[in-house]
Amino acid sequence: MSCRLPMAPDPESFWTLLRDGRNAITDVPEDRWQTVEPAADAGVRRGGFLDGIGEFDAGFFGISPREAAAMDPQQRLVLELAWEALEDGGIVPARLRESRTSVFVGTLRDDYESLVHRQGAAAITQHTMTGVNRGIIANRVSYYLGLRGPSLTVDAAQSSSLVAVHLACESLRSGESSLAIAAGVNLNILGEGAVAGERFGGLSPDGVAYTFDARANGFVRGEGGAVVVLKPLARAVADGDRVYGVIRGSAVNNDGATAGLTVPSREAQRLVLHEAYTKAGVSPDDVQYVELHGTGTPVGDPVEAAALGEALGRGRGTADPVLVGSAKTNVGHLEGAAGIVGLLKALLSIRHRRIPASLNFETPNPAIPLDDLGLSVVRELRDWPHPERRLLAGVSSFGMGGTNCHVVLAEAPEVLAGNGTAPGEPASVSCAVVPWVVSGRGEEALRAQAARLRSAAVVRDADPRDVSWSLLTTRTRFQTSAVVLGEDRDTLLTGLDALTTGRPSPHVITGTAANNGRLAYLFTGQGAQRNGMGRELYEHSPTFRTALNNTCDALDPHLPHPLRDIMFAPHNTTKGNLLHQTHYTQPALFALETALYHLLTHHGLKPDYLAGHSIGELTAAHLAG
Repeated sequence: MSCRLPMAPDPESFWTLLRDGRNAITDVPEDRWQTVEPAADAGVRRGGFLDGIGEFDAGFFGISPREAAAMDPQQRLVLELAWEALEDGGIVPARLRESRTSVFVGTLRDDYESLVHRQGAAAITQHTMTGVNRGIIANRVSYYLGLRGPSLTVDAAQSSSLVAVHLACESLRSGESSLAIAAGVNLNILGEGAVAGERFGGLSPDGVAYTFDARANGFVRGEGGAVVVLKPLARAVADGDRVYGVIRGSAVNNDGATAGLTVPSREAQRLVLHEAYTKAGVSPDDVQYVELHGTGTPVGDPVEAAALGEALGRGRGTADPVLVGSAKTNVGHLEGAAGIVGLLKALLSIRHRRIPASLNFETPNPAIPLDDLGLSVVRELRDWPHPERRLLAGVSSFGMGGTNCHVVLAEAPEVLAGNGTAPGEPASVSCAVVPWVVSGRGEEALRAQAARLRSAAVVRDADPRDVSWSLLTTRTRFQTSAVVLGEDRDTLLTGLDALTTGRPSPHVITGTAANNGRLAYLFTGQGAQRNGMGRELYEHSPTFRTALNNTCDALDPHLPHPLRDIMFAPHNTTKGNLLHQTHYTQPALFALETALYHLLTHHGLKPDYLAGHSIGELTAAHLAG
């Protein structure tokens, strides 16, 4: 997953914002909304805003400056977040090329198109049509990554992004997609959007979201984006993925004919909840928490509460209510991206096994009898109820035109509760010197990556070997590269400091990879043997151990003593001294080199050439077939 939200540029900082009970609502930045009068109500002037929405590393994506300027910033943001989400999932984007990976993006705004057309015909270029088309938001990701699955932008008003998640899940279940990228994005570039919300009667005049509270008087606008990467659970288990949560089921419907186009239907919302939990095979009594649509409007909140109470809360009483809350009290209502923000909050709450407070709640709305409905608003950071059970949550999102969506989440199976490990090899392989590989598109990008890696390593206090594994196996390798070497965490961090500032260091190796470089393995001959060679790898690497065992088993019938015992015997012992006799030296080197070859190829190093000297020449011939 990845996100860019007000005061939260990534999921970890979003969780910190939620955990600490802070809100990111501020006055509109000075460089926005020049058409809105400074004396406008707080509801128009306040919201959750991103910094630097015009910033974009066009060169990273191979986009010219002219085309980048013509692109809706929503396109740019989703491109960046899709890349970050794949990295977070341990997926090298290049490996998805030509795959049936799908992209579903929920959004409803086209502020940038309006801004461009204000400039008149002179501002229209060859890139304008693709730059401002909302469908291209999803298509741009598919194009850049070379994805062959469905690719579409979803506009279901405020429920767009959660509907995008639902469609992504259905595409995976049907086999239409092998992997799915689901996203939501919303940027409030023009002030007219805020004015429209005010005149519609939906905005909170004081710029505060009072979800389910007696003071509820409207929503507060927010902006940003989020992306999740989805795959079938069985495949995630097989791939050893880190899994934030499991989508058990989801449902979408519409209000139909109500008292007005934007008047919500309690019955339709109840039905979408019932259908989602039926599909998920989850009893309503087992649901512990629901992330509300929760806009804080005097009309919408009571309808949502009544539907939720009928579907999940009736009969539960005050002893075991359904806990509810809304991220809109923290970052505002992201409209087309609101649903996926709620999904991220629920997933992070499951991941951390804590439920953050829903802000600005003091006295229940008189039209929402919480006790009778079996509901309880979370007022402070707390543990999950019944933590001994599998954690279960729901996420709701409703569009003003009546399109309702609900997603049912569960915590991941225990086997997936850790950080994830590539199949067949542990994350922590013991070795004296650990390499941290960093790369970027140019020197400036390389230094920036080093700085980000250092910051993340300090915050997460991760095992240096686990970091090394992830950098080697789950990151794209760009042409400008560096390797930071160290025997401990402090040495590695010192090396990153040097790389970040461009200072020389004995712990840092930098260089530029050749575009068409080829890889050769050279196997040595007699004289390179040493007592104990391969023993540590044998103890820690299943791949190496299997390959060495297979080779030794084939050679042992031809030797007076088992070869592995001779290789691992200590120096200056009877068995250890045998290693230096030719009839043990050469089979031992052959076995070691064969096992090393299989270990390296397991990790993706495929040689173009094999060569060797003496017994190494026989090893090369054997491995070449």
